[in-house]
Amino acid sequence: MKKVLIITQHFYPEIGSHANRMKHLYMLLKKKNLDVTILTTEPSYPNKKIYINGDFWDEDLLNKDTDHIRRISIKNRKYSNSIFNRLMYYLEIAFKFALLIMKDKHNFDYIFVTSPPIFTGFVGLFAKFKYRCKMILDVRDLWPESLKGVGVFNHVFIIKGFEILEKLLYKKADKIVINSLGFEEHIKKIAGVQDLLFIPNGSIKEELAPLTEKKGKTKKIIYAGNLGLAQNTELIDQLVPFLEDEGIKLTIIGYGVHKKQLIESIKDHKNVTIINPLTKKECFKIIADHDLGLVTLKDKEVFKTVLPGKIIDYMTCGVPIVGIVDGYAKDVINNEEIGLAINEHEPKLILEHIKKLLDDDALRSEMSHKAQQVILSEFNWEININKLVEYIK
Repeated sequence: MKKVLIITQHFYPEIGSHANRMKHLYMLLKKKNLDVTILTTEPSYPNKKIYINGDFWDEDLLNKDTDHIRRISIKNRKYSNSIFNRLMYYLEIAFKFALLIMKDKHNFDYIFVTSPPIFTGFVGLFAKFKYRCKMILDVRDLWPESLKGVGVFNHVFIIKGFEILEKLLYKKADKIVINSLGFEEHIKKIAGVQDLLFIPNGSIKEELAPLTEKKGKTKKIIYAGNLGLAQNTELIDQLVPFLEDEGIKLTIIGYGVHKKQLIESIKDHKNVTIINPLTKKECFKIIADHDLGLVTLKDKEVFKTVLPGKIIDYMTCGVPIVGIVDGYAKDVINNEEIGLAINEHEPKLILEHIKKLLDDDALRSEMSHKAQQVILSEFNWEININKLVEYIK
């Protein structure tokens, strides 16, 4: 039986697409008769306090699997706008991962390491040489390109150093997995790597929400997910009063460094409901009760390459999407006809697209069914995991 070590900063019971991706990978690889161990951190994203709530620990199989899930504790504060605090957090995790690996007496056939942060990627490289095995690099975001995209870290010489490290990591990997086709050209260009595995974020069949016909004038839209550096929270702020004027309700299930600022800005508007982070299952129930799902990204070149996890969530719940996005995400939404995506940051024009969908029950129903069909055919974990299993076996 092949032995695989997964190294990841985020894992169950944490929320967010990173942790959800690693949870699906871990559980499905074990179902494929692989001996899988995971090295991760104690849950802390977006903050440690929410995991005191036992509702987040809703997977009995994972709760009991203490022999194969190895966690490190972290002292540094992570959830901050400060790039210095974040770097210290990432470095502390990388150091503790490496220390544990250095002392470990086990053997592995494959290391599966996910990046960013790039420091975790280099822990995987260290593990590759320590265990004398192959390394599979899972690229979930282009780093350091995304650092430049969020505009908080633009020191030219340091960025250049990170780019050199990024190229080295790509070249030393035995196989590269990408979760967005938008990454393909960049990785092939800078590292000369041709044979990539595309395994997108996705869902499993049992997660699909039952579809119900949403008729009438409910006019409810939802934003579920990160309110961070990459998301255009300023646009949400500008959009709220226009939605209020049209009697359109907005639900936000959010977390992230810009959450507090956004809530403070829109608190006086009666059409907005703010909900604190929930388990995936509870979040899906609420999403499915809405007419539309909203997704925004800042208008930067690097964000044209990504497919935000909330798009997958909306599709799983059968909720048509209004996307203020460009590039790969825009193409998926428009080409698959599961919503309307525009690269337009004028609130009045966005409102017109929202109203167009809210006024057409038949079109939304058609988009709902198409969204879940796309999940089953293109973003189905139970099918896509076979690409990785075939490589390992």
